[in-house]
Amino acid sequence: MIDLAAVAIAIAFVVLVAYLIPTIVQIKRTVAQSERVLTRVNNELPGLLKEIRGTSENVRALTDQAKFGVDRASTLFTAMGEMGQTVHQVHETVRGKGGSIFLGFSSVLAGIKAASNRMKHRASKEGGNEYGK
Repeated sequence: MIDLAAVAIAIAFVVLVAYLIPTIVQIKRTVAQSERVLTRVNNELPGLLKEIRGTSENVRALTDQAKFGVDRASTLFTAMGEMGQTVHQVHETVRGKGGSIFLGFSSVLAGIKAASNRMKHRASKEGGNEYGK
């Protein structure tokens, strides 16, 4: 019986070794491939980091330029708003005084017309001798 147990243990050991050999070979290939990938990453990583730094600096410069442009545009729009308020105030002033000027001018014209009509009427009553008629 001991011989049978020894044979069973030997067969189990052979099956175990037969199963472990391909697994160990695959692990060896995986480790070798991982080493190649890590070597490649170590070689390419400094260049990638340098490019990332350059890109970051470019983005920072563009952001600064955009901020400067927004500040200038804000100043421009503020000035335009103030100019619009001034134009509005001038317009209101001219409109207010323009109405009174127009009213005054209309009154003067009406007065001249009335005086002219009155003089014509008087001249026609008196026979026109005095005014050249």
